[in-house]
Amino acid sequence: MAVNIVLISTYELGRQPFGLASPAAWLRKRDHQVLALDLARQSLDEAAICDAELIAIYLPMHTATRLAAQLIPRLRKQNPNAHLCCYGLYAPMNVDYLRALGVSTILGGEFEEGLVHLAERLAIEGEQAFEQPADSLISMARLQFEVPDRSGMPAMEKYAHLVLPGDGYRIVGSTEASRGCKHLCRHCPIVPVYKGVFRIVSRDVVLEDIRRQVAAGAQHITFGDPDFFNGIRHAMELVEEFHREFPDVTYDVTIKIEHLLKYERHLPALRDTGCRFVISAVESVDDAVLGFLEKGHSREDFRRVVKSFRELGLTLHPTFVPFTPWTTVDGYLDLLQVIEWQGVIENVAPIQLGIRLLIPEGSRMLELDDVRRVVGPFDPQSLAYPWKNADPRLDALSETVQDIAAAAEQQKESRPVTFERIWKVAHAAAGRPAPRIDISARSQAGVPFLSEPWYCCAEPTREQLVSIGAPKPLAKNAAASADSFV
Repeated sequence: MAVNIVLISTYELGRQPFGLASPAAWLRKRDHQVLALDLARQSLDEAAICDAELIAIYLPMHTATRLAAQLIPRLRKQNPNAHLCCYGLYAPMNVDYLRALGVSTILGGEFEEGLVHLAERLAIEGEQAFEQPADSLISMARLQFEVPDRSGMPAMEKYAHLVLPGDGYRIVGSTEASRGCKHLCRHCPIVPVYKGVFRIVSRDVVLEDIRRQVAAGAQHITFGDPDFFNGIRHAMELVEEFHREFPDVTYDVTIKIEHLLKYERHLPALRDTGCRFVISAVESVDDAVLGFLEKGHSREDFRRVVKSFRELGLTLHPTFVPFTPWTTVDGYLDLLQVIEWQGVIENVAPIQLGIRLLIPEGSRMLELDDVRRVVGPFDPQSLAYPWKNADPRLDALSETVQDIAAAAEQQKESRPVTFERIWKVAHAAAGRPAPRIDISARSQAGVPFLSEPWYCCAEPTREQLVSIGAPKPLAKNAAASADSFV
């Protein structure tokens, strides 16, 4: 018996959500009626909600979860008889809060098979108040993935696109070649769920997904893997075959600094197969902070990677979490100086310079005495443990930098100009004159980037939430955050 299902995504970094397309394929293969709604790009279909027997909301990140928390009461009011499910990385991390909102089933980890079993149970028993076994919240099963089914979703043209300075833009598709992560970075939201496990999506499935997106107009592919080099052989065989079949289609990936050094011999192959840039969560240039975060790299490692990329003609997009409980004014000025000195001003989205460390439920950050001393009680509204820096100038500076970055995004201001503004306010916060910097002498010109910035462990303002394309009616009274992967 078929079940009428609505899958919902509230936000996924400006990409067409893999977390809708993948389960849609599994459920449609079993003859269920599935409507996939991406509320970051389309309106809620109220008629479909009223008819649904199962409404499943995808929660891959903090921003998506905050938005879903506002949406769920509305869904319950429209269809009190539907079975509500939340699935994805942040679902099991917020199980108590979601249960209190009326969510019956929580699925984390490898969720496709769990959604199928839930639909089958509903088909047989109907909506009943059955209890979900605690051991079914997170699945690490090795799945045989289906080719994602993107039919009925907003066109790729409606999502973030690749900006090529001086050469227009390219339509961007996205896929995943793996999920989870081998590493245990203390601040990463993947760790509480996957605990060092990662799962590969078979090359045939990934390539067929890309094939269909290219046929639909994709000119560039974003690989959404938390760390593309977790399975190095899988990754390199995939991009080699990808490039042979689609020599004119480019791509980008996300890779740890640690892996960029360990597998440095493979970087020329990335460049030669069409990789336009690599995102890497550097987080800090302070070795003590990197140690607290257990990032697995040092300040010098970052410098080495920048040098290697420049020599190879590859583009690195470093991301940061500048504001942590250990950040000092001198440390923040040092970060800006390193970015300027390494010539990567163009490579860093300004919002990255205003980001505060996010500490969600289950975070390994709470293992540290230093952190436990500064955090307040868990705040269910923000879905995080609030904290303040011992130096109030840092908290004020974070807000100022976020405001500058948001205004720059709206005004389409160049990154070097925005960086100079941040440079000046940071020195003013320190009570020091801002040394003159020659931005043009050190910045790399013509850096390709995605039109929607990659947010990392952030606490942006309400205005920023609206600016990243989240559903405006839901964002009216919300702040948001996003997450670091590598």
